[in-house]
Amino acid sequence: MIVHDLNITIEGACKRSILMDLTYNSSNGSMPLIVFCHGYKGFKDWGAWSLLSEALATSGLAVLKFNFSHNGGTCKQPIDFPDLEAFGNNNYTKELEDLDRVISWAQRAQFKYRGIDTSNIILIGHSRGGSIVTIKASEDSRVRKVISLAGVSNFKTRFPKGKELQKWKKTGVRYVENGRTKQKMPHYYQFYKDFITNESRLTIKTAVKKMKIPFLIVHGDADNSVSINEALSLHKWSPRSQLIVLEGANHVFGSSHPWSLSILPPYFHQIHTEITHFINN
Repeated sequence: MIVHDLNITIEGACKRSILMDLTYNSSNGSMPLIVFCHGYKGFKDWGAWSLLSEALATSGLAVLKFNFSHNGGTCKQPIDFPDLEAFGNNNYTKELEDLDRVISWAQRAQFKYRGIDTSNIILIGHSRGGSIVTIKASEDSRVRKVISLAGVSNFKTRFPKGKELQKWKKTGVRYVENGRTKQKMPHYYQFYKDFITNESRLTIKTAVKKMKIPFLIVHGDADNSVSINEALSLHKWSPRSQLIVLEGANHVFGSSHPWSLSILPPYFHQIHTEITHFINN
């Protein structure tokens, strides 16, 4: 029987809450644990992620997906972005801290979920989350395998330069419009300062070259948000990587939010197959 333990709450970075969903088959034993990280302007309930979690659970895997503590959601409203102040104060190191806390919680909670094998942890991340899991996997021996879905290969190139950077420093904030919600989403200058302070840790190329574990890279060749060239770079840097290019797939692999259908988007079937094969072999 598939079990959904929804909206589990733990403390994340800066004492803000992390909401988590655990999906697994209660009839199975010794299930590997997938920890899933959403991407930029994302959340655990976005699109078809819950359907993918259920499909993976049906295939004998446990899936723990969560909202980063500063993703802009709240405990009362975990979907979309009611707390733009938190969003503006998010950064990469806070997300890495959140992920560490989620993994640690899973290991402590194993007594409650006895069929889940927390000695076999696989990290999966989408987009920016793909980069976060890659960095985490390079520095945490608890992680056995890592999977990047449309992940980025370089954080630094995504920051503004020149006069735009100076304007950001002077005003303390810059805004990005959310195309779906039409919100003007803030990024406070601390985001850039935190990156510069921790640039060595947050250089994805360094992390990938350091990794000694199997690495699956899945990317669509019609991705207009993160170029397929970034996946090619990740693959080039890692001798233990496997690259799967999905022909015609966009950044979200044909999904959208909200996803009202009860079936997976077409590309998600292949993603499900590739993930289960990668984990089981």
